[in-house]
Amino acid sequence: METNQNFYDLVLKNGWVIDPSQSLNGRFDVAVRDGKIVAVAEQLPLYEAKQIVAANNYLICPGFIDLHVHVYEWKTTFGLPADDVGINAGVTTIVDQGSSSPFTFSGFKSDIVEKSQTDVRSFLLVNHAATQTIGNTESGLENPQKIDKETLIKVAQANPEIVRGFKVHADSGSISRWGMGVLKLAKEVSDRTNLPLYVHTGELFPVVESNRPNPEKVVENALSYMKAGDILGHCYSCQPDGLMGTRTQVPEWLFAAIERGILLDLGHGLKFSFDIARRMIAQGVFPDTVSSDAHGSFKQLHDDSTLNYSLCGGISKLMALGLNLEDAIATVTINPSRVLKAEAEIGTLKVGSIADITILELVEGDWLFFDALEQPLEAKQKLIPVGVVRLGKLIQPNCRLLRDLVAIAP
Repeated sequence: METNQNFYDLVLKNGWVIDPSQSLNGRFDVAVRDGKIVAVAEQLPLYEAKQIVAANNYLICPGFIDLHVHVYEWKTTFGLPADDVGINAGVTTIVDQGSSSPFTFSGFKSDIVEKSQTDVRSFLLVNHAATQTIGNTESGLENPQKIDKETLIKVAQANPEIVRGFKVHADSGSISRWGMGVLKLAKEVSDRTNLPLYVHTGELFPVVESNRPNPEKVVENALSYMKAGDILGHCYSCQPDGLMGTRTQVPEWLFAAIERGILLDLGHGLKFSFDIARRMIAQGVFPDTVSSDAHGSFKQLHDDSTLNYSLCGGISKLMALGLNLEDAIATVTINPSRVLKAEAEIGTLKVGSIADITILELVEGDWLFFDALEQPLEAKQKLIPVGVVRLGKLIQPNCRLLRDLVAIAP
């Protein structure tokens, strides 16, 4: 598991390493050189290093990946600074879910991707025209006529390192206006590019009440346009047209979808329900990936005051709901890296992979978390990031937007 050369840029010494990609869970030294992981060993042989960090009290994991954020800052009403939900939140890779489209992607690439320390990827919104402002929920955002399939495909193929999929909405508002037309076209784009769809679930856009779809059928109908590897977002949403809705039993069609390879993402956001999570977990339905859906206010430009949840907070909540630590780490490392088809580079501490690492403190105590419905959840542990390594460089996160985990001085 190591190289023959014993000079390193950075060594994290005797940390509690959890790397689900290698089934590692124990005490190891992790060595970094030239931005890559070069050794993972119970005890490194005699070596020299520019920087050594005593990691006895810390949890060392592959760099966390947040599969759902919104970071098209200034160009969307709700875009957050990428590094605030990235490296400063203990996250080394973030995926913007649908804040840019084929018509605005070039600006997203130059202004966000290329200027951020965080590794920023994108799922393109399938139907956002150049003249629209995301955040205007009555702009015709979901009109199938807004989709330019050839341009979507061209942009994705020209930017394979950044564009890793497509975002589409399966909510009652869109469907009440345009049926399943957008999903049909999105599936065609997904099939031609071999990239996954991330399908938003739960009511979002204003609904034409005279044509409101049956809430219990919305997700089931959307699944007919999805293939193995596609993702259902907001899996524990309290919305009536979500995966669970008002049901007490997980529907058979959802079990069948999971069986054929459809993935579930937490997409914490504003609608995460502890009660829904408990019901689904009790029936064996866990998220494949955990993401934050971190975004600012829809109504005020560049206003993050409404954000009271985070990726590490989401993992901490799921652990309190019964997800074990190793599986929780998998949901933000190897599992999302596979979605991005980047598991050889990120989401792992394998020798030769990119030296992106999340360093955490597992804090014991008594806390209360609250969900979208203000329901409380008692927790005995929470994960707080104390450091990240990004491309081999050690960075201390400011945790500015981890309001659900830490009290930050004003």
